[in-house]
This record gives sequence, structure tokens and C-alpha cells, in this order.
Amino acid sequence: MKIIDSFLAKLIANYDESLSYGGIDGSRIAERLSELASIGQTAEGGVNRRGFSAEEKEAKQLVKGWMEQAGLQVTEDGAGNVFGRLEGTADGKSILSGSHVDSVPNGGNFDGPLGVIVALEVAEAWKAAGVQPKKPFEVVIFSDEEGSRFGTGLTGSHAVLGRLNKKDAVLLKDSEGKSFETVIQEYGSTLDAVWEAKREMKEVELFVEVHIEQGKKLERSDLPIGVVKGIAGPASVAFTFEGEAGHAGNTPMDDRKDAVLAAGEFIREVATLPIQFSDTAVATIGKMNVFPNGTNVIAQKVELTTDVRDIHEEKRDALIEAIIKAAEDAGAVHNVDVFYQRMLAVEPLLIDNTLKTSLKDSMTKFGIEPMELISGAGHDAMVIGREVPAAMLFVRSKKGISHNPEEWTDLNDCVVAAHVLKDFIEKQMDRASRGDLPHD
Repeated sequence: MKIIDSFLAKLIANYDESLSYGGIDGSRIAERLSELASIGQTAEGGVNRRGFSAEEKEAKQLVKGWMEQAGLQVTEDGAGNVFGRLEGTADGKSILSGSHVDSVPNGGNFDGPLGVIVALEVAEAWKAAGVQPKKPFEVVIFSDEEGSRFGTGLTGSHAVLGRLNKKDAVLLKDSEGKSFETVIQEYGSTLDAVWEAKREMKEVELFVEVHIEQGKKLERSDLPIGVVKGIAGPASVAFTFEGEAGHAGNTPMDDRKDAVLAAGEFIREVATLPIQFSDTAVATIGKMNVFPNGTNVIAQKVELTTDVRDIHEEKRDALIEAIIKAAEDAGAVHNVDVFYQRMLAVEPLLIDNTLKTSLKDSMTKFGIEPMELISGAGHDAMVIGREVPAAMLFVRSKKGISHNPEEWTDLNDCVVAAHVLKDFIEKQMDRASRGDLPHD
């Protein structure tokens, strides 16, 4: 408990109490972040709450209790997604807000939980004021967003849309060798119930997610929050450079088929390519294997994977073609064969301009200079946004650190995000009543 006590003390140490008004309570946000941090806590102050684990389920149970205290009707589908619903003064489509409570191994305490807690804080604020929203409002917790269990991720939000691939899912195994079916059964559900988690999205007007930035732009600009203008779609290509093994001492430099040399030239070239196609594109080579990997052996083979992302799909795909050409050119120069396989391609999500403008107006109302950002990481909003309008608000991250026990977001920024979210949602309810929300 000492770790959690110090976590709470650090959160509230420099809190500006004047930010607690209109039903938004910074102390409650801090206490709830701290309580969630106690579930699956690690010695370093982080958390282990992988998807469909006992720890993730315990965290959901805790939040479900808070939802009920706030007067929400709580349900959980077969994929473990939790919905806390507050009826509006008028019937109609719901506005959803939330995130996830699972983590990467030894992850941070804000990635995911913050989005759930500030969404719930909006409902708490209405309760404190004795106000019923104009439209139905739902706080959502999506299951297994991080994907640390099976290496996939966004499982809950994909299940809600009915986009889980059954054939692929049943083949999944975790690090302990447990199948997806076994894990789901241990969680307390069944495969059939997972497939039945699909929801009629015509019941949903809008989804808005609050998340930490996981970057440094807001911190560098001294801004507490920012508006996400797009979520980059990741794509990956696996490359193999196939040369010829040889003795490091007896093979002349001009008579080698060195796979490492070709791969190295390729890696250097990849770093120069993204800016040629888009100022929001990135390309990364973070995984590489060398064979036979001996000190005195010229490498016969190098396997590596490129991760390419951008919010503009056509520019991203053009960048991928340039990367493939760069690999082939490097192989030709060094007399090395090159093979490649396209592994993944996820469509990016651009946020509707009307929603961005509305979020900016809410920020301006609270004296915050609106700043647009892109998300290089995937989020549940990227999935849900395929079928309903989606918006996203980033909250400042200290030093941009994420997926790490050192992950930190100041409580003042968390509370400001709650105020802006509440104002934005109330405006969207007004617009929904007039029938002028954007629709895909």
C-alpha cells in the first residue's frame, strides 16, 4: 500500500482546489486513479493488468461499483465490455465516452483508466447538480485494448462492431499456452458470447475518448490538453535479406554477400523516407534477427520488420512502396536476395472537422489554446470511429513517457480534461437534439 499511498499523495500535492467546481471533483478523480493503481500493482509502481486477466476483471468490478453509485445502469457483454448507462430526458441515440483498464506488463497508471474515470466524472457532475442529460449517456470500458495477452489488442471494441475474426481468434494462444477459448472461459464467458457482443451501432450518436498523449508536444507547448485530428493507421512489412555465410577472416571484402551490410544500408535509407511523403508519417525498424549471429561469421540472413504509420492512408501506402524499393535496391547493390511480406494494414481515422471545432470551442471556453495533434498509437476510438462519429482529447504526459511505471499526468490536467469533456458532451447533446451531428 505504500506505493499507492505515495501515488495518491503525489497526485494531490500540487492540486489547485479551485478546479473542483460544477460537480467535477479533483479529489474523487485522484482517489479513483489511486484505487485502480492498487490492482495488479508492481514493485516499481506500475501495474500488470493484461486483457481478460483476474486483475482486469477486478478493475472493471471496481468501476462498475462507482457507476452504480453514480446512478448508472450497468451491463457487461460477452466480450467483457462494460457499459454504464444514464438515461436522458429524451430518448434516442447514446453518446459514449470511456477507454480501457487493461495494461501492458508493468505499465503506467493513466493510459486507459484516465479516460474511463473522467467520463464517469461527467455523470458524477450531473448527479451532484441534480441534472439529467438531454440524451442517453454511456460510460464504457473496452476489454483488452493493449493486446498484451495475445499480441493483438482492441479486442473489446472490435467485438462491439462484430469485427473479430473467428478463425484467427480461436488460434490465439497467450504466453502460457492458453487458447483464446480457455482464457475467455476462465474470465467467465464463452466464445459464443464473445461473438454475440456485437452491438447495433445505430443506437450510438457519438464516441469520445480521453487519453494521455504519450508524447511531448503538449508539454513542450505548456498546454494541458489538445485535440486529436487523426489516428494513424499502422502497417507493417516483414523483410528477409538472404546472403551467403562466410568466414570473417578469409572472405575478401569484394567477394561477400553480406546480409547485414545490405540490411544496414536499407535501415539508414528508411529513416530518410517518411518526410518525403508526409509530415505526419513515421517508419520504424524495431525488430531484427541475424543468422547465424556469430562474431566471426558473415551473416547469411537478416530478418526485420518495418512499422509504418500515417493519418493519410494513400501517403502511407506510397511510403511503403518506397520502402520496399529501398530494400530491393540495397539487396541489388550488395548481391543479396530480398524477400518481403505485407503483414498488416489498418485504415487511419481522420476526425470530423465539426467535432474538432467543437472540442476547440470547449477548450477556448476554459482559456486553453486549442492545439491539434495526431495519435501515432491505436485506440478504441479508431475502431469505433469506423461506424459512428468519434472524437478524441489528449491530456499532457510528463516527458511523453508511457507504458512505463514513470508514466505521469498532473491532476490539474486531468480535471481540466473532465471539464472540457463535460462541456463538449453537453454541446453534442444539444446538437443531437437538433439533428445536426455528423454522420458517416
